[in-house]
Amino acid sequence: MANSVKLKKSVAVLTVILCIMLCGNIALAQSPDTANKTFIELSADNVIGFKTDSGDMSKFIGHAVFRQGTDTLYCDSLYQNKTTRILEAYSNVKIAQEGGTQGTSNYLRYISDKKLAYMHGNVSLTDGKNNLKTEDLTYDLGTKVGNYENGGWLHNDSTDVTSRAGVYDVRNKVARFTGDAVINDPQYKIWSDDLEYSTETKFTRFFAKSRLISDSGKTILQTKNGTYDGKKGIAHFIGHSSLWNDGEYIEGDSLDYNKITGYGLGNGNVICIDTAHHSRLFCGHAEYFHKSRVLWASIIPVMEQVNGKDTFYMRGDTFYSAPMVKMKLTKPKTKSPAKITDSTLHVDAAKADTTAPWVDTKKTVGVDTERFSFMTKIDDSISLSAGMTDDTGGLKNDTAGIVGHKKNKAPKRDTVVKQVPPPDYTWIVPTGPKYRKLDTIMHVSLSAEVPASEPRKKHRKGIATPVKVIDTAVADTTAPMFFIAWNHVLLFSDSMQGKCDSIVYTRSDSTIRMINEPIAWAHKSQITGDTILLLLDSNELRNMYVPNNALVVSQSGPDKAQLFDQVQGKTLTAFFKHNEISSMLVWPDAECIYYSKDEHDAYMGVDQGKSVRMLVFFEDQKIVNIKFQDDVHQMVTPMEKADLQNTKLSRFKWLIEERPKTKEELFR
Repeated sequence: MANSVKLKKSVAVLTVILCIMLCGNIALAQSPDTANKTFIELSADNVIGFKTDSGDMSKFIGHAVFRQGTDTLYCDSLYQNKTTRILEAYSNVKIAQEGGTQGTSNYLRYISDKKLAYMHGNVSLTDGKNNLKTEDLTYDLGTKVGNYENGGWLHNDSTDVTSRAGVYDVRNKVARFTGDAVINDPQYKIWSDDLEYSTETKFTRFFAKSRLISDSGKTILQTKNGTYDGKKGIAHFIGHSSLWNDGEYIEGDSLDYNKITGYGLGNGNVICIDTAHHSRLFCGHAEYFHKSRVLWASIIPVMEQVNGKDTFYMRGDTFYSAPMVKMKLTKPKTKSPAKITDSTLHVDAAKADTTAPWVDTKKTVGVDTERFSFMTKIDDSISLSAGMTDDTGGLKNDTAGIVGHKKNKAPKRDTVVKQVPPPDYTWIVPTGPKYRKLDTIMHVSLSAEVPASEPRKKHRKGIATPVKVIDTAVADTTAPMFFIAWNHVLLFSDSMQGKCDSIVYTRSDSTIRMINEPIAWAHKSQITGDTILLLLDSNELRNMYVPNNALVVSQSGPDKAQLFDQVQGKTLTAFFKHNEISSMLVWPDAECIYYSKDEHDAYMGVDQGKSVRMLVFFEDQKIVNIKFQDDVHQMVTPMEKADLQNTKLSRFKWLIEERPKTKEELFR
């Protein structure tokens, strides 16, 4: 009985010992994963155990396999530190994860409690579609996020991304690249110091200075903050950004661009540059269609045009630019040479321009065009002086003959167009509802999707919400441009300043049309009329034409004297040399008041005269001589007998207080 009790006690002790040993073995083979509540499994061809200062070690040699949950590690050899729970794998290292994610390297150091792996040497991480390659990668198997700091390369379909450092989220297919990041896509290329890129959507977010180039270098975008949708070709940039598009440039504090429609939108400190015509546009808001070549600008828009040594500035409340359209001309029915007279062939320039900014093309007759009419009127004005022009087209100041005698009257001209056939077409400013309604559709053409950061524009009650339009029409690239500015228009250059309600500039004939109460100032002279037309030649002012109610006032003497030389008539044609007025012709119903001086520049008297035509000559932009033609009436009053304060022509007005004195005034 006693032996039986001793045997039972021995069996119990042995059972406890076996249980302890078994539990110990299980603990070694399947240590609990505190991070994921899973167990670790290790196997290999050979296993060797040994001790080191850092703890108990196991070496697994030959086809080593490590499993933790759904993650598996393969390698040729592996070391396990049982104390620190750190593993080191060597040669042909491979990580396989659920979902198809795989990683390979020459070496791996793994912290099992954190599921954190450090991979080194020919590192590759792929989900089957995207492949990241680098020399050193820290990879979190739990979050599937890897980061590198010694250069990396991500390949996705036909797109490659390289950078010095990066963080790649395998699950969300999003990567953050920093330091010399470059995206190479078949449609574009991006350089940046810091960007985020989605391999799934090709959506890029910028956090530092970045540049995007597409269309073989024709399109260049630059920004420091914003997004670019690589699939839709839509850029939304926050912060000062710029767009270069095939010779045209726009920058602003924010910038939007749609590659498909060619639409660009700039806000805040906007600058638009046309390199072909040496012009720049400054404004607070601009919208531009590259394909249709249409530009809208508002919030103090100012255009800067380089004219030789002079620079011309134009400002208005709103600015619009678009290509002119081609109009077929009606051929003359008769085969005989066409005769040009004032009453039969000229379109009235005053009527044509006072209806601006939209020119009524129905008023054109035969070979008449606005350009032809303007130039012919100038030619007629020159011919009215009958041989009084010099080699440059201006008026000579040495006209012979007795002033006022009808025998000196220039014969009326019938100009015969010889040899040169009339053109088949001309360029005109477009008209019609399509063009008048452009402002209602421009701002909604960026995309069918409005960015969440930009609230939709509210519309006043009674105004229909514009229909979204995607403009894919391509304008005629050979068509010359026209520009319109309206409301509170100001002009400034060193040689001339101006003011009017609206202005139209057409590149087809290099003509500026000042409309509605226009005023032009040159040095101490002021010119007014119902409409003023300015003709440029090689970016220099060549001629000025006032078709109705022309008045020229030129200050004589110091400001405090308040003496004014005055000339008025129905029409006026002025001639310029090097952007300075040299002479002018006024007709018909020409009148003048002129303060004559002697050789010592002392006043002699007041000359008052009337005639059919009047030739006025300038030096240093001051009236120095006036010549009369046809039906002359002239009277000279000594200075001491003249009523200087009331010596004014019927339409006299001196508007010097409205004259812009510096270009800076246009930007306020």
